[in-house]
Amino acid sequence: MRFFPWLAALFTLTSFAAADEFDLIIRHGLVVDGSGQPAFAADLAVRAGRIARIGAITGTAKTEIDATGLVVAPGFIDVHTHADDIIDLPLAENFLRMGVTAIVAGNCGGSALDVGRLFRDLEQTKSSINFATLVGHNTVRKEAMGGSFDRAPTPEELAKMQVLVSRAMHDGAVGLSTGLIYQPGVFARTEEIVAVSRALTPFDGIYVSHMRNEGAQIFAALDELFQVAREAHVRAQVSHLKVSGEKSWGQAEAVLARIAAARASGLDVTQDQYAYTASSTSMRQLIPDDALAGGKEHFLAVLADPVQKADLVARMKQNIRTRGRQDYAYAVVASFRQDTSLNGLNILEAAQKKFGSDSLDAQIEVILDFEKNGSATGVFHGMNEEDLQVFMRHPNTMIASDSGLRVFGEGVPHPRGYGNNVRVLGRYVRDLHVLPLEEAIRKMTSLPAAVFRFTERGELREGYWADLVVFDPARVTDPSTYREPHRYADGVPWVIVNGVPVVQHGQHTGAKPGAVLRARAPAQSASN
Repeated sequence: MRFFPWLAALFTLTSFAAADEFDLIIRHGLVVDGSGQPAFAADLAVRAGRIARIGAITGTAKTEIDATGLVVAPGFIDVHTHADDIIDLPLAENFLRMGVTAIVAGNCGGSALDVGRLFRDLEQTKSSINFATLVGHNTVRKEAMGGSFDRAPTPEELAKMQVLVSRAMHDGAVGLSTGLIYQPGVFARTEEIVAVSRALTPFDGIYVSHMRNEGAQIFAALDELFQVAREAHVRAQVSHLKVSGEKSWGQAEAVLARIAAARASGLDVTQDQYAYTASSTSMRQLIPDDALAGGKEHFLAVLADPVQKADLVARMKQNIRTRGRQDYAYAVVASFRQDTSLNGLNILEAAQKKFGSDSLDAQIEVILDFEKNGSATGVFHGMNEEDLQVFMRHPNTMIASDSGLRVFGEGVPHPRGYGNNVRVLGRYVRDLHVLPLEEAIRKMTSLPAAVFRFTERGELREGYWADLVVFDPARVTDPSTYREPHRYADGVPWVIVNGVPVVQHGQHTGAKPGAVLRARAPAQSASN
């Protein structure tokens, strides 16, 4: 059989071209690579889930995006989320629509107990977003001690906590979290936290803490975090750094100076922050811990006893005045399932609606009623914009939402779950010039990737996983508000996870290419 040379040459060229095609090319974008270096114009090609080329690209791809006038950046990494229900809400649309491609759950002391099982289940059901988790101290303390106890653990209980943390780390957790204003963590002494945190050391895990105090006693709370880091020989992260309450405003520089001194002494301490002056947590945090320590039966017994209830009310009045306030107007109901008509009202408005009075006694009665009927979550306005900006400028501050996964239209949650990252890009980069664009993106990408040990993510480099966000720097904004939070981010037309578009022309595609991001266990080489 004759074989013509020209046909062989054509066959070779055709085969080469087919083999060299890309899955995706983003053309004519302004590349901000996550390193903090200046932006530059370039194309970017993706093949087999990874960044194949950055530069002038002449090849073709199955999908091509014209990014003229748009920024191409690494997908954002949110290291402080409460997305522990990822199995139930795998599309993670509120995060993805604002450019977040990787999330860390298990914060503030609460997590899955069996991290290995969570990861296996997620790999079977799939999700649209990359997922990692911490293991929660509150979770392991409940498992080891059988309840919320105001005492130190026995040696056996402490050993069980250490075993549970070690197992979670071996299964791929990235560290340990504490929530020291929540039960049962509020009852844990520093020595217990140090001992449990030592289980992280062989894994190079990070200790992440919602500290005991973020207001008047913040410096003592920081000192406790430093003690844990020093004595357990672990890296530490301050969760959602803030100074809360008007009496504490203006201390941001002093707080950062205290952290800088700790770093100068040899500790590895970093922090994260959300871009709002309101926090969000359970309304039960307004009730003294001892009233809740014995569970619901004990709480109801306190309310049924006139003497104990009067004492409880008196202490709540004293607490509100100690904070420099006269009422609970700063607290807004985010979600109360027993009576959704109260959602979105502040405590004064809720008291007026429920009891026909907005007196302080009526406000306290509403708060107690929440707890009697399954509890409620709230949004608490208590921070200062100037302090927020001081923290944001610090080079070791990551941008993190402190949000959970959202069911669109359900409740009146904090807007940060829809707008945190784009709020930074729109308000604090474009409008107020608090940060240069390259620095803001570094805080959302390579910084969290480095601190939480996510390899081959967080920067635009050839060979790295193709987690990408394409946004319009002139339009990117957060339409979500405290009154109307259920609004997706604007100005983010494309989001790619592991090379697959999950947001296309501003809409979720339904794709589930997300990966489980396991930490590396000792003497193992499994990648994340």
